Amino acid sequence: MSTARYIEAIGRRKTAKARVRLTPSAKQSITVNGKTIADFFPIKEQADNALLPLKESEDKFTITALLSGGGISGQSDALRHGIARAILAHDASKRGVLKAAGYLKRDPRAVERKKPGLLKARKRPSWSKR
Repeated sequence: MSTARYIEAIGRRKTAKARVRLTPSAKQSITVNGKTIADFFPIKEQADNALLPLKESEDKFTITALLSGGGISGQSDALRHGIARAILAHDASKRGVLKAAGYLKRDPRAVERKKPGLLKARKRPSWSKR
């Protein structure tokens, strides 16, 4: 495999998007928006969550990701989705493992829109008879 060749994938969650470039390499390194993953995600659990699909693969990669939109938690899930899709494009035999773990499913939950006449999506103004 050539080291100049990379695999690109997009991960999404709520309004967050992650463009992930995965390059096979000798040692693993992860860069998110020009920073290390530890600097970008201040909470360790979010960084660990984003890297879960890598535990299913024994290969080592250089990962470069561009995250935009959403909040820090949504971006973490979008990065996880993007990494899983890129690993799948790299090695199709990992599909069963990644799918069983739930990393390939795009989480469809999003904020419900506000309706007219209501205070929020479902909250109504208080009603009084008199």
